[in-house]
Amino acid sequence: MPRTLILGGARSGKSGRAEALVAGEPSVRYVATGRRVATDADWSERIDRHRDRRPAHWSTVEITHHRELATTLRSGPTTLVDDLGTWLAGALDDLAAWDSPRGTVAPAVDELLAAVTDHPAPLVMVTPEVGMSVVPESRAGLLFRDEIGFLNARLAALCDHVELVVAGRSLVLTDHERSPR
Repeated sequence: MPRTLILGGARSGKSGRAEALVAGEPSVRYVATGRRVATDADWSERIDRHRDRRPAHWSTVEITHHRELATTLRSGPTTLVDDLGTWLAGALDDLAAWDSPRGTVAPAVDELLAAVTDHPAPLVMVTPEVGMSVVPESRAGLLFRDEIGFLNARLAALCDHVELVVAGRSLVLTDHERSPR
């Protein structure tokens, strides 16, 4: 089944592009990885805006622990995952890995990649591209940038189609020789 990766910066239009790619599907499962934070009204409003723009016939799965994503992807219809940056931040939280050595989340990433490979229907994944921005000042920022970069590269190797969204415009990245699965 085809797998698509949509990369882009903050507010670039990557979620809208991913939604457009699956809009014609009769059954879509939207997997939301952004966890609600009771004390963050702005974040909750952003989650609500994403939810409100989805068609009523789409089902939604809200991930509350990083392991749920791999489990969810092992079955199901056409699926849109939005987004892998919030999934990774959640995994770092769940594993108390923000101050741990790089690679601490590798087993969780490996589990996710296996589930992506095995997903039985079309799959569209949204992820932030953070490697083109300023160098983070904090250790946590550097860790996140490195880990999402590693994750994105590994996912791109598994995907049939990869796009980069910048300023609302989508650029199809050239095909490459894919790694063995």
